[in-house]
Amino acid sequence: MKVVFMGTPDFAVGALEAIIQAGHEVTAVVTQPDKPKGRSGQMQFPPVKECAVKYEIPVFQPVKVKDAESVEELRKFEADIFVVAAFGQILTKEILEMPRLGCVNIHASLLPKYRGAAPINQVIIDGEQETGVTIQQMNEGIDTGDILMVREYKVEPKETGGSLFDKLEKIGAELLVETLDGLKSGSITPIPQGENFTHVGKLEKTTGVIDFNKPAVEIERLIRGLNPWPSAYTSFNGKTLKIWDADIDDCDCSMYAPGTIYTVDKKNVYVSTAGGGLVLNEVQLEGK
Repeated sequence: MKVVFMGTPDFAVGALEAIIQAGHEVTAVVTQPDKPKGRSGQMQFPPVKECAVKYEIPVFQPVKVKDAESVEELRKFEADIFVVAAFGQILTKEILEMPRLGCVNIHASLLPKYRGAAPINQVIIDGEQETGVTIQQMNEGIDTGDILMVREYKVEPKETGGSLFDKLEKIGAELLVETLDGLKSGSITPIPQGENFTHVGKLEKTTGVIDFNKPAVEIERLIRGLNPWPSAYTSFNGKTLKIWDADIDDCDCSMYAPGTIYTVDKKNVYVSTAGGGLVLNEVQLEGK
């Protein structure tokens, strides 16, 4: 099958490599423009572009894929299907209908729950015990297309945003190959999504501000969900203190104001919350 692959970050690389290894012909990779990195300002390839260059696949990097010039450029690439994985731009109806089999998207949640930009992190923050990957047929809505295939995954007790990202990347790559094979053979029956959905927006740095007026169980999930980015943090002596790992202390901390350090031992710092204590296992002070 001839494929145009649209993706940008690390999450999409595994899927691109999987369909190449499965023998599909990737006629082009469409990704975001290069961006400057660090103090030097040196331009850096998106991870998907690095993969495409390794396999000598043509790369197209439109600033706005919906512009007329970009649409005409897309028409030049022969494709039975467009595969989209965290591309970062919205596709117009004209683009969605361009290939014979339309466009399919790898989404890191069990749709229709957790539509939107940050489902991996939100699943952990909300304390969900199960998540997974959905391959969906794209339409003009945001993650509203028909479901093609689903693979479930049980969330581990100390799962972080980073560890879940890695696991769902692998699952998504495997499921995508199965989906392409099913579409080619005509064995897949699309299933419309229900309307009982949760929408999650993009993560911002401010998402990680810890509110000790919340229960310890919620704060602990926030810490794991935002590890490694954008990280959960508070302030200590006027400096930002990132908290990378914590546990819950089921003590009665009601005699302490939320955010009070009530115990320190050789290994941990204990902080009161609105419900129980938070045991700080790993922290990073600003500049340290």
